Amino acid sequence: MKRLLAAFAFVLLGASPPISAAPQQADVIIRQVTIVDVEGARPVPGQAVVLRGDDIVAVGADAAIARQWRAKRRVAGEGKFLIPGLWDMHVHFGGGPELIEENRALLPLYVANGITTIRDASGDLPDQVLGWRSEIADGRLFGPRLLTSGAKIEGIKPLWKGTIEVGSTADVDAALARLKDRDKVDFVKITDSTLKPELFLYALTRAKALGLRTSGHIPMALTVQQAVDAGISSIEHLDYAYNAGARDEAVIAADFAAGRIDRAEANRRLDAGFDRATAMAAYRRFAAQGVSVTPTLNGSRIIAYLDRDDHKKDAGLAYIGPKLRKTYDWRVERAAKADAAAIAARHEQIEAVATILPMLAEAGVPIIAGTDAGFLNSFNYPGFGLHDEIGLFVEKGLTPAQALVSATRAGPAWFGWLDRYGAIKPGMAADLVLLTRNPLDDIAATRAIDSVILRGAVHDRAALDAMLADTKAKVAAWDAAVVR
Repeated sequence: MKRLLAAFAFVLLGASPPISAAPQQADVIIRQVTIVDVEGARPVPGQAVVLRGDDIVAVGADAAIARQWRAKRRVAGEGKFLIPGLWDMHVHFGGGPELIEENRALLPLYVANGITTIRDASGDLPDQVLGWRSEIADGRLFGPRLLTSGAKIEGIKPLWKGTIEVGSTADVDAALARLKDRDKVDFVKITDSTLKPELFLYALTRAKALGLRTSGHIPMALTVQQAVDAGISSIEHLDYAYNAGARDEAVIAADFAAGRIDRAEANRRLDAGFDRATAMAAYRRFAAQGVSVTPTLNGSRIIAYLDRDDHKKDAGLAYIGPKLRKTYDWRVERAAKADAAAIAARHEQIEAVATILPMLAEAGVPIIAGTDAGFLNSFNYPGFGLHDEIGLFVEKGLTPAQALVSATRAGPAWFGWLDRYGAIKPGMAADLVLLTRNPLDDIAATRAIDSVILRGAVHDRAALDAMLADTKAKVAAWDAAVVR
């Protein structure tokens, strides 16, 4: 009140009120850093960024910000590049209750790799993951922000465990009610192992009506456009988007649904019928209807080339527990049974599918970075795999800027959260990664991590190395126990 009266007095006397020179207090200030404006695809040098709690409270020219703010901790940003936290929008936890601890040990790997948010696309530990989501949110468990679908929706007696089995529209209604009201999931995952195509479409339609975002695997008996029209929010895995480029996709889907052809023949015809003009028309419809694609391209590449690549000396294996590593055997053994023709076919398939990545970008379809890392998916390492994924995006035709958008802005955009994540400005979340190189010049720079800031807490290189060492030590102890 005294300040207001003083200011009023100065106005009456025709003078300007005094300006307080006392700097404001904050928790962290990052000085003399180059901010990477991901949306504008440009570096902004000579900046300072101020953090208070888990918020960014000020951003601007370094000298001006330094005069206005004081912080408990200063982070030197000279010669470094600051990006928003990375998001991995397709991960898995699972393998059964006996693998809970090995799965939990994966969480720090994400943070150590600059990943501040992950989207769990369902495994067979849905209740455990829901619990972890709460524990991370309230600080009882260390890890990236965890978003999850909970249990996936499937048909009766599906291939995948940890599902909600549905055989009728009433079952779908009950499943969605459970996911929305009891589990309060962040989105819904729907897969096609045994789910009837009509129930797949019904589940999409009902979920959309309930305000729930959806992702999933599209049944072969449906066209991709049918799923899009029913309201699917994200197409998981690039091969489904590739199928939409076949000239006679609808005929192939109908023939498969009627039992006139098997899955192998359907895939052969889809590959043979791929046409760029058809694909571009389909992808423009995806974009117009607000559908995103999460390619999980690196996971598919790993499986396609299991015959060629020797993973026995992968550095990532040191961070994966023995029981989780054992789950890799399923895909490895399946790949090993293929004859020379089948091996050649899967090589050709992954290369053909990858060609649509720049087509999706050209059509305006949001491309979301997600790894498919976790149990079952051989040699696709949590945390590390996201850098492989976006590196492959650039190899297959995206620019480094587009790849960076896929891992920093596309995830928040899908959830409708660009007002909080995906940029460095006041009011945004203090989830940041400080790099020693510019990712706009070389996307591999996302691996050159100096520090990770998660919910306002700074984890420098020494702290990140300690996270990695801790997980490696746990795995070594589990390995030793197996040997005994």
